[in-house]
Amino acid sequence: MRIGLLGKKLGMTQVFEENGKVIPLTVLEVGPCFVTQKKDFENDGYFSIQIGYQPVPERRSKRPIIGHCKKAGLPPLKFFREFRIAQVDAGNFALGQELNVSMFKEGEYVDVVGTSRGKGFQGVVKRHGFKGGPATRGSMQHRKPGSIGGGNPQRVIKGRKMAGHMGNQRVTVQNLLVYRVIPEKNMIFVRGAVPGGENTLVFVKHAVKK
Repeated sequence: MRIGLLGKKLGMTQVFEENGKVIPLTVLEVGPCFVTQKKDFENDGYFSIQIGYQPVPERRSKRPIIGHCKKAGLPPLKFFREFRIAQVDAGNFALGQELNVSMFKEGEYVDVVGTSRGKGFQGVVKRHGFKGGPATRGSMQHRKPGSIGGGNPQRVIKGRKMAGHMGNQRVTVQNLLVYRVIPEKNMIFVRGAVPGGENTLVFVKHAVKK
């Protein structure tokens, strides 16, 4: 069973080890999340739980969300996420149950899912790392892609790397070490970078490949 928690990225910091080595850390505020719905095989064809994160005032929510959360005895929540679980694990969760950062331990690894920063329309050099053309002797191909077709077949092949919208995509960073956990503040420090800017939504789960 691999469930996770919703949270937000607070920013980055660093710590110095005894040998003087610098460790870059990303600070995440994770949870608390609440179980808003349980699904079973008889009614839905599979077993899962849905969690909600970040309470909001009723005036800033919608009636379907308000009613959905009231069934679990919860105030309206802003973000939701569903997880498949095994039948044997279904009894470990109850409607309205709180899930917090204590499910993560220092020294283990997590995967973090977020939305990368949007960079707008970019050329092939920045977007795909193209080398570019000659930089001197009157060249006018400094940052152009060069030939994009021709030959056989005589058309632009589907999937060709070209200029376009860069960033603002769902990105998963795997195997980040949990450096520190502060349960009273719902905060964890993970080693390395996490996609997105400050206060953006992230999803933290136990690492799949570790």
